[in-house]
Amino acid sequence: MASTSDHPIEPPIIDLPIETHDRGFYDGFSREVSIPGKIIVSLLIMWAIFFPVSASETLSAANANIISSFRNWYVYLVALLMVVALVLAIMPQSGSLRIGGPGEKPEFSRFSWFAMLFGAGIGIGMLTYSIGEPLSHFSNSPEIIRGAVEARSAEAVRPAYVYTFLHWGFAAWATYALVGLAIGYVSYRRNLPLTIRSALVPLFGQRMSGMAGHVVDVVAVVATILGVAVTMGLGVEQFVAGLYRVGMGEWLLNDGGTASVAAIVLALLLLVGASTLSALSGVGRGIKWLSNLNMGLSFFLLALFLLVGSGVYAMELLATGLFDYLRTLPALSLTLFSGDGTAIGEQLQQWQLDWTVFYWAWWIAFAPFVGMFIARVSRGRTVREYVLGVILVPSLMCFAWMAILGGTAIDLELSGAAQGAIVNTGISDQLYATLAVLLNPTMAFAVSIVVVVLLMTYLVTSADSAILIVNTINGAGDDEGKRRYHILFWGAALAFMVGSMLVLGGIEAIRITMIIGALPFSFVLALMAVAIVKAIIFDLIRKRHGVPTTAEACEQWAR
Repeated sequence: MASTSDHPIEPPIIDLPIETHDRGFYDGFSREVSIPGKIIVSLLIMWAIFFPVSASETLSAANANIISSFRNWYVYLVALLMVVALVLAIMPQSGSLRIGGPGEKPEFSRFSWFAMLFGAGIGIGMLTYSIGEPLSHFSNSPEIIRGAVEARSAEAVRPAYVYTFLHWGFAAWATYALVGLAIGYVSYRRNLPLTIRSALVPLFGQRMSGMAGHVVDVVAVVATILGVAVTMGLGVEQFVAGLYRVGMGEWLLNDGGTASVAAIVLALLLLVGASTLSALSGVGRGIKWLSNLNMGLSFFLLALFLLVGSGVYAMELLATGLFDYLRTLPALSLTLFSGDGTAIGEQLQQWQLDWTVFYWAWWIAFAPFVGMFIARVSRGRTVREYVLGVILVPSLMCFAWMAILGGTAIDLELSGAAQGAIVNTGISDQLYATLAVLLNPTMAFAVSIVVVVLLMTYLVTSADSAILIVNTINGAGDDEGKRRYHILFWGAALAFMVGSMLVLGGIEAIRITMIIGALPFSFVLALMAVAIVKAIIFDLIRKRHGVPTTAEACEQWAR
C-alpha cells in the first residue's frame, strides 16, 4: 500500500455516498431531493392555476426586484464563466486531461455528439429567434436608442447582429460547457455520482453527501424545470402558430393572435406525451435518433434558405457579424447600462434588462439540464476537445441560423418585398411569415409542415432530455432508465408548468418565473467554476508528484 506521507498532496475523493431509499416507490432515489423538488414545482403549478392574479402580481414584483438588484451579478458571472472555460481549454496541461479514464474512447461519434449538443441545448430557440431576434434589434437596439442609426434601415443591420451574436454565442455555450465539465470531470475520472452536488466535492468534500448536497440538487431540479419551461413555452407558441398556418383551424388562436387554451392543452398532450415515451427509451435510442433527425431537417431548412433566400447577403452578414462579434465581445461582455436619469439612459438600461440580462438568466437556469446532458454524452473526450467543441461548434451553428434565416427576412423587408408582413407579426409567427413572402403558396405550405415537424422533434428532444436529467439528479446520479413512474411524473409536471404559465400570462409569465428560479442556481454555478479550477490544478499537482488522479489509479494505489 502506498503512503501519502511522502507526498505533499492527497489523492482525490473517489466516493461520495448519497443515501437512497431501498424499497417502495422511491427505491433507488434520494427522498431528500426528490420530495422537496416535487413539492416546490407542484406548489408553483397550483399557485398559478388556483391563484392566478396573486401569482402574476407577486412574480412581477419579485422579477423587478431581482433584475434590478442582480443584473450586475448575472453580467459579471457569465463573463467569468467564458474566461474560465476558454483558459482551461487553451492551457496545454489542463486541455490534455481526459473526462474519463486514461485512453478511454468517446461513446458517441462526433456527428451524433454535435447533434445532441445542438438539439438539447438550443434548437427550439433557434426556430423562434433566428428571425425574431435580428428583426427585433433591427427595430430597436442601443445604437438606435442613442440615435446613431435609424430603426429598420440598412445601417441598423450590422449592430443588430452584434447583439444577436452576443446573446447566442460563447456566453450561452461557455455556461453549459462549464457545468458539464465540472460534473463530468469528477464523475468520470473519480467515479462520483453524475449529479450537480458532485461538482462541488473539490471544494466541500464529503459534506456534499448531506444536507448541503441535497439543497444543491433541489435547486438544480427546480431551475431545470423552470429553464426548460421557457423553451417549451416558446416552442408551444410557435408550434400552434405553425398548425394555424397549415390550416388546422381558427380555434388554435385567441383574439390576441396567440395560442388558445385548447391549443395549448392539445400541443402539450402531444409533445410532452411523445417526450415521455422517448425518455423511457433512454439516451442511446430515443434521444440519439431524434437528435440525428432534427439535425438533418435543420440542414435542409438552412439549405433551402441559402438557395432560395438571400444566400449571398446572409454570408456577408455572417462574415461581418463574426468579425464585429469577436472585436466587441470583451467590451460588451462587461458593459452595464445604468439609468442616469435621462430618457436615453433609462431606455438603454431597460433594453439590457429585457434582452441581455434575461438571456444570461435563461442560460443559467438551463445550465443544470444542458450541462448534465452534455456531461452524460461527452465521456472520453479531452478537456480541450470538450470545451472547444461545446463552445465553438454550436455557436457557429447559431450564427449561421441567425445570418441565413434572419438575413433573408431583413433583406425582404429592406427591399420592400415583405412590406412589413414579417417585422410586424408576432415573434412566434415570423418564420412562417418569411416563408409565405419568400415562396409560392404551395411551397410555403409544404415547408411550413417541415418546420412544424422540426419544431416538434426539437421540443421532444429538449423535454425528454430534461426529464431524464431531473430523474438522474433525483436518483443520486444512477442510471435513469429504471424509474418509469418518476419519468411520468416529471413529464406531467413539465406539461402543467408550461400550460399554467402560458394561460396565466403567456411567455412573459414563464420568463419571469425562470429569472427568479435562476438566481439560486447562479450561486451554485459560481462555486462550480471555482471547484473545477481547483480540481484540475490539484490533479496537475498530483501528476507532478506521482499521486493518482483517477478512481482506478487510486484503488490500485491503496492496495
